[in-house]
Amino acid sequence: MKAKPIFQCRDLKIEARPWAQEPIEIVKGISFNVFPGQVVALIGESGSGKTTISLAALGYTKPGLHFSSGEAILLEKDMINLDYEEKRLMRGEHVAYLAQSAAATFNPSLTIGEQVIESALLHGALSKETAEKRAIELYLALELPQPYMIGKLYPHQVSGGQLQRLMAAMALVEKPSLLVLDEPTTALDVTTQIEVLKAIKKVIREEKSAAIYVTHDLSVVAQIADHVVVLYDGVIKEQGTVEEIINNPKHSYTNKLMAAVRPTPKANLIEQSVLESEHSNSALVVKNISAGYGGTNKRTPTKLVLHDVSFSLNHGEVVGIIGESGCGKSTLARVISGLLPASSGQILLNEKELHPSVKNRSLNELQLVQFIFQMADTALNPRQTIGEIIGRPLTFYHGVKGKKRDEEVREIMRLVELPDAFMNRRPTEISGGQKQRVNLARGLAAKPTLLLCDEVTSALDTIVGANVISLLKKLGEETGISFVFISHDLSTVSSFADKIVVLYAGRLVEQGTVQEILSPPFHPYTKLLINSVPELRVGWLEETLKKQSTEVGISGTVEMTDVGCPFYNRCHIKIEGLCNTTSAPLTSSLSGHEIACHHLDMALLE
Repeated sequence: MKAKPIFQCRDLKIEARPWAQEPIEIVKGISFNVFPGQVVALIGESGSGKTTISLAALGYTKPGLHFSSGEAILLEKDMINLDYEEKRLMRGEHVAYLAQSAAATFNPSLTIGEQVIESALLHGALSKETAEKRAIELYLALELPQPYMIGKLYPHQVSGGQLQRLMAAMALVEKPSLLVLDEPTTALDVTTQIEVLKAIKKVIREEKSAAIYVTHDLSVVAQIADHVVVLYDGVIKEQGTVEEIINNPKHSYTNKLMAAVRPTPKANLIEQSVLESEHSNSALVVKNISAGYGGTNKRTPTKLVLHDVSFSLNHGEVVGIIGESGCGKSTLARVISGLLPASSGQILLNEKELHPSVKNRSLNELQLVQFIFQMADTALNPRQTIGEIIGRPLTFYHGVKGKKRDEEVREIMRLVELPDAFMNRRPTEISGGQKQRVNLARGLAAKPTLLLCDEVTSALDTIVGANVISLLKKLGEETGISFVFISHDLSTVSSFADKIVVLYAGRLVEQGTVQEILSPPFHPYTKLLINSVPELRVGWLEETLKKQSTEVGISGTVEMTDVGCPFYNRCHIKIEGLCNTTSAPLTSSLSGHEIACHHLDMALLE
């Protein structure tokens, strides 16, 4: 006898009701089931209705949206028609929601343990003693470090991946029947993503709960889902088992999503040889940069985050800066831009040294280096029109005003493939991918030599992200601008960059051309990053976790150390008595490929 579904979505319709206008249908008759022990993935690009549909399991709609018809049945109760008190009890005991950003979910002024057990105590489901015991069981199941002590820490004292797993513990403490996971790994680097996926999959299996998993990443879906629902514009285009959707997709939109999946990092020998012959003049030189935070004087920080980092970039080239969260990527960009003065070292642009602080740089130097921030939502002024946002650098740096400014704004908008009609719109009236294009257009309006792109695609869905990367490639070819492209996504970087700089715990562990970085021998940390990029096939996660280099690499924690190799505690080929006591030498080949490791080439090939 087949088990009854835990959750049923029956012909669900949700609409927006603008003031004095006809209702706009957002979700257009959605139906699917979630059975015990099953993970159902809702997949589609931004705006497809994934989160809106998943929230129906809690009987909730975002402000401005309303249930117009259909049912959202959780454990035989229609969540839409329950009164407030019944919904509150169902949400507390039977369904839990995991948001995308764990950092925004936790209260920084309360200990982790207080927040994990809070819901159970508020609903009277468990006593404090029982809830604390249950929390420790979950810390152990989620493979968190120091499970008997971690509850006493504050959110800022643990890593992003640990905080994401702690959010899962918070949701699971009352043993809910259904988990709603809304993009829980989207903003995580690849190694942390593996940790979180492994932990979530393990706990769902052991707790015998079910889950709705919201994502735009088919590679992640292949690792965690049992059933997949493909959405576009509030309509189901296709649904079936994960094997059917991944191996034999029927709908053209599903194939479009699969085509946008970031490929496994690979180098291109032909392109690389052409690039090497085309570039000769250095646009940017970073020399022995060390920088950090704290202290009364920024030039003498109390905590160093970057240690003696050097690299160079030629005109028209792209250098990718990669590494896990907290490795110093964004700090390096802040140093180059002058937002964070380095404690030592030099930044040279077009062979002229830049002052460490942005306050002391000339208008011309400010114009030549532009910063494209990760979150376009917070980088753009919501009160200004798109035309005003893009036009401001034209006036500020070049004195262009009036009709001439409007003409140049339209020209720049066409360059980033935005229609002229957007000139009078505001950021709140356009999509996330379009906002990122405005962000780029504003940087281009200054007519810079160098663009610093800090995780500009990490918050975008795969299709929009792929379009932004194509746009950046086109801009590089048409304008000759150099790019410093910061990302934790090695697949994206390898498809776009000419050179790659690998950072770990604030130190340069490897740098070279894309071909050199992606071809062994490479640093053990680079190998871990390459092995951690999810592949679009079922079973990849289990296979990867069996590899010794991955198992050791994801089990250790990042340690900022001044003694020995910082990767020592996560390295599968470490040499006791050497790697933990002596800094690794930076060995260089004739081509300029550098690896900071005590091992010779043959050991790195293992």
